[in-house]
Amino acid sequence: MTGVPSMKKIISGKVREVYDLEDGRMVIVTTDRISAFDVILPTMITDKGKVLNALSNFWFDYTKDIVKNHMISSNLKDMPAEFQKPEYEGRTILVKKLKMIPYEVIVRGYMFGSMYEAQKSGNLPEGVTFNRTYEQAEKFDEPIVTPSTKAKEGHDINVSLDYMKNDLGADLAGKIEKTAIAIYKKCYEHAYKNGIIIADTKFEFGLDENGDLVLADEVLTPDSSRFWNKESYKIGTSPASYDKQFVRDWLKANNLAGDPNIKAIPADVVENTSKIYHECQTLICHN
Repeated sequence: MTGVPSMKKIISGKVREVYDLEDGRMVIVTTDRISAFDVILPTMITDKGKVLNALSNFWFDYTKDIVKNHMISSNLKDMPAEFQKPEYEGRTILVKKLKMIPYEVIVRGYMFGSMYEAQKSGNLPEGVTFNRTYEQAEKFDEPIVTPSTKAKEGHDINVSLDYMKNDLGADLAGKIEKTAIAIYKKCYEHAYKNGIIIADTKFEFGLDENGDLVLADEVLTPDSSRFWNKESYKIGTSPASYDKQFVRDWLKANNLAGDPNIKAIPADVVENTSKIYHECQTLICHN
């Protein structure tokens, strides 16, 4: 590729490396890194980055009738020469640079996690109301959106839809809410018929040069969503999930949760976690 644009790494996150080509495009590389309990662990999970990338790319294409997305290409030949190497194959995308909206848009389809704890304590988040009491892991009558502000450091802060509407304007916030639910519902049906329940997920959006809403970041991966095994799902339980649960369980069992000085993750934990990610990709992308 001739005339390679200048570029600089602008983000080195828990999983992704982001390079700004400084021409309105960016390159995103999804690594095999894994984090748990807010610690990036020292051992890579084999092919995890490729699986996350493949899932996001699948969903971007699957939802393009609902909303535009930031994808330009997943072909290394379309990228600067620095990325035309085997180690970048299958984990690298070229995307349009957007004006990112500073919220994570969380869509919840089931009563679980922090929402279940909030219901039990009688202290539901501002703006969230239910017309009945749900059991743990019970499906909502309709999905709900609970945004959070994107914190540069520390944890994101949960806010109400009204807060987001006051900040962004009712039109844009309303469009984000409607679009997020439409994406969730369409993708939920696809995953469900293939044996996966998407209990909840988070989306990120930006605006392009025309001010149009664009879906960005990652979409419906085990890192950004709660995927349950449909076969073993049961209301009133904590269902088996397709994610880094093997890693979390090992950390807890060895009193290492949140410890930044972990030396390594055992090979069997890495292998089992990698298998779960691959199974998730197979069920969603090949059916």
